[in-house]
This record gives sequence, structure tokens and C-alpha cells, in this order.
Amino acid sequence: MAQSAEGRALALGLLAGIGAAGLTLAIAWYQRTKKSNGSISGMRTLTAFHNDLKASGSGAEGQLLRRQTDILEKLNGLIRIVEEVKSEVKTLKDTVPRLEERVRKELNQVAPDRSPRRRTSPLAPRKRKRSEPGPEDGDGDAAGGGYGSLSSEEVESEGGYITAHTDTEEESEEEKVIHSTVNTAFGSSVKDVHEDNQISEFDALMQKADNLHGSLELDRKEGFRLLLEKKDQYWDQVEFLWRLARAYGDMHDITLDKEDKKNYAIIGKEIAMDAVNLNPLSADSHMWLSIICGYLSEYGSVQTKIKNGCLFKDHIDKAIELKPQDPKLYYLLGRWCYASSQLSWIERKVAATLFEEPPNSTIQDALQCFLKVEEIHPRYSKANSVYLTKCYRELGQMTNAQMWCDMAASFPDTVEEQETQEELENLRSLLKQ
Repeated sequence: MAQSAEGRALALGLLAGIGAAGLTLAIAWYQRTKKSNGSISGMRTLTAFHNDLKASGSGAEGQLLRRQTDILEKLNGLIRIVEEVKSEVKTLKDTVPRLEERVRKELNQVAPDRSPRRRTSPLAPRKRKRSEPGPEDGDGDAAGGGYGSLSSEEVESEGGYITAHTDTEEESEEEKVIHSTVNTAFGSSVKDVHEDNQISEFDALMQKADNLHGSLELDRKEGFRLLLEKKDQYWDQVEFLWRLARAYGDMHDITLDKEDKKNYAIIGKEIAMDAVNLNPLSADSHMWLSIICGYLSEYGSVQTKIKNGCLFKDHIDKAIELKPQDPKLYYLLGRWCYASSQLSWIERKVAATLFEEPPNSTIQDALQCFLKVEEIHPRYSKANSVYLTKCYRELGQMTNAQMWCDMAASFPDTVEEQETQEELENLRSLLKQ
């Protein structure tokens, strides 16, 4: 293809230098050699011209014939180059389907590597540099075609330009078709790889947030900071939103100042509601909205407490409907049922005033939820065993209460469950009485 480019440059340089006197003969000769099967006939014609030149001598007619012979020699070379270009273009046309398949195969090998680093295929087409316009080019119209040596004035003055350049124009159109086909296939595959990389980055972020959530206090703070930095980028992703709401819940847990805890819960509730609105079928969004409503029930008046408690129940029921085999959801529902059974007389009156169906759960309801947790996931947690102990004790089933108390004591002590451990110690003392 480099040779074909040189041929085009040679043609244009030649046309720029040929006078009007020789162009008519050149065109006629070109058409004749085109019909006479290319360069072999051209060489015969050129030999005939040499013989005529010897016979003509050195007069004016001989000088004109020499000049025409030079022109014909150059045009004959140009025709050979054009024929080679045609052969190359035909080969490329035959190769395009295989090239497209090869590009796709190579890109498919790149795609499984889910690293955020973008890869560049060795088959990526290079951008062609546009010719720099010369001082005489004005607005650069002639240079825009890639031929700085041919001014627009010369193009207009030389009547043979279009005729002699017809074949090279056809080759240019053929090349455009080839480049368009390859670039379309390549561009589509690169787009797929780019989208895969975007997904890979998002998945990596979600995985890191999950790991930090289940760790120590400093890690939870790091997870909160990490998600907060990406808020503007992934605000329309439900998987991101409920995790950000969860991070606000983490900050509520580890913050000591009461006002700060309340503010974290308020913002977390708004984000969780955004997640639910974005995808009402996301069980995790409903779950974390429930949990944060439970946090908010610790603040404000009895009316606010009851209102947030009812929101908790609505969304935890929806989460269980969407994800019926998740033990954590039944544990949370059990906590709600237990708290509802412990409401005071005044709280029940307020609830009856505010809602047509006020909370009316019993210890037995709570017990069934905690047992469901153990059915799905035996030895689920120390906290679940503690609540089973409390339920059986209040129901007067001391043997079962002692069994679950011993079960809770078999779990290792952790810093995160310090409050649960204190409650367990209190229950052990009560059961010994």
C-alpha cells in the first residue's frame, strides 16, 4: 500500500508538470493502453515511439516526440503501480471477513481479563495525519486532499486531471469501504470491551464495600468514604445506593454523638428510599430502609417511633416476599415482633390512633421468626440465640430457654457483639434464680 501511495503522488506530480500540449496525446495513449491489456502493450507502444524518435532526427518534431516519449514512460510506470494497487485492494476485499473474525477472536481473549486497565489491540487502526497546508494553500482546500504540491489553480487549469485520475479515485472508494467495514467491526468490539471494563470497575467497588462493611470500625469508615467519593458517578445504580445507605447505617452504629447518629440515620433513610424507588424489586434496598427506620425509631416522640416502626414492618415484609430464604430478614422481623410485644399501654394507644392496624405482635410471633432463622441457617448468630432464650423465658419454657442460652454462650466473644454479650450474661443470671 505504500507503493500505491507513492504512485498517486507521482501521478499528481506528473500532471502538475505536463503542459497542455502533451496531455491530449497522453490521454489518448492511456486509453489505448488501458484497452490493450496494460503495461505489456504500453511497452510495445513505447518501443514504437523510440523508433519514430530515431527516424525523426533532432529537429523540432524530434524534440516534441522526445517529450511525449518521456511522458509515456512515466504514464506506463503509473499504470503498473495502479494495477498493483488494484491487486492489493482485491486481496484486501477477500481478507476482510477473515480479518473481522480475527479481530473479534482477539478481543474476546482480552474481555475476560476484568482488570480496570484498558488494553489496546495490535489490530487497532492508526489515525492518519492530515497533510499540513503550505503557505500557498490559503484555507487548506488542496491540502485537505493530502496533496500539498498541487494547488487548486493548477487543478482547474489542467483539463486532463479528472480523466487520468479516474482509476485512482475508484481505488480510494474501495479503500474507504474496506476501512469502514474493519473500523465498524473493531469499534463495536472495542465498545464491548470498554463496557466490560466499566462493569469490572463497578463490581470491584461493590466487592470492596462489602468486605469493608463486615470488618472493624476503621474499615467501615473507609468503606463509607470510598462510596461517598463515587456518589456522583453511580447515583443511578441501585446496587450502589443501598450499599451507600448501609454505609450510613454503619456510621450511625460507630458514632458516639447522639445528634450525629440521628443525622446519619436521616440521610441513610433518604438514600435507601431512593434505592427502593429506583428498583422496587430490590430486596436489599427494602431491608436497609427497614433497618434505618429502626434506627430512627430511637429518636423523637412516641408518634415518630411508632411511624418508623410501621415503615420497618412494611419494608421487611416486602424484602421477605422478594427473598424468602434469607435468614437475616426473619431475624429482623423477629426483632420487630419482639419490640412490638413490649410496647407500653400509652404507646399502644398512640399506635391505635395513628394507624388503622396498629402493631399487634406477640412473643409467640417473635419466637416463630427466630426459629425460622435457625431452620434456614443453623447456629445463625449469638444474637438470634439470645432472643430465642428471651422468648422461651417469657413463655415460661425454662428448659428451652436454658438450651438456647448455652447455645449463645458457645459463640466466641467479639467486639462488635459486646452489647449482645452483656445481655447474655444478664440472662444467665436470671435463669439461675
